[in-house]
Amino acid sequence: MYALVPLAAAPVAEQLGPNQLPYAMPLHPNLVHFTIGLFVIAIVFDIAGALFPLEKRLFRFLALPVTRCSFHDVGWFNLLACVVVSFFTVAAGFYEMLLAVPIPGGRSDFGLGSAATMLWHGVGGVVLLLLIVAMVVWRGLQRFRWRRDLGREVQWSYLLAGLGLFVLIGVHGTLGAQLAGEFGVHVTADQLLAAGLNLREALP
Repeated sequence: MYALVPLAAAPVAEQLGPNQLPYAMPLHPNLVHFTIGLFVIAIVFDIAGALFPLEKRLFRFLALPVTRCSFHDVGWFNLLACVVVSFFTVAAGFYEMLLAVPIPGGRSDFGLGSAATMLWHGVGGVVLLLLIVAMVVWRGLQRFRWRRDLGREVQWSYLLAGLGLFVLIGVHGTLGAQLAGEFGVHVTADQLLAAGLNLREALP
């Protein structure tokens, strides 16, 4: 029968559920969406602030009392929130990775096995965290020093870097989705089926 818990986690096996976690829902996938959402909002609002001269007639027509600095404020504070949440996202990811038991024998759409997918996803998470921290530092220098007295608070290169990170986040998120969708990592039903159990009997 397929073992649900790796040897390293054997002493705490009785505390883990069929998803190999001591709680019902994985934390990492939920925190990931906060990280992605906050980062996307930060870049999108900074783009709106950068393009404000082209948009202000529309806002005036719609009677919306918005200012250029308000768009940049949203961009800055969402990026700050993003970096804070990202530390918890990565920490939860590594904790849950230590308890993960991928279903053996499969390969992802990228042609990777479960171990390689998990490795790249873990390394990619750290790299993305460092890049987000670098973006916060870059954004802060623009806000408080380099472009403090200018209407457009961000450089075009910063916005291009943010759009580039969208692509990296998408690839990295695909690896995470493959861990769950193709290798059953922390997916209760997949793990029970791999163990040869009947879902009607095993699930409450």
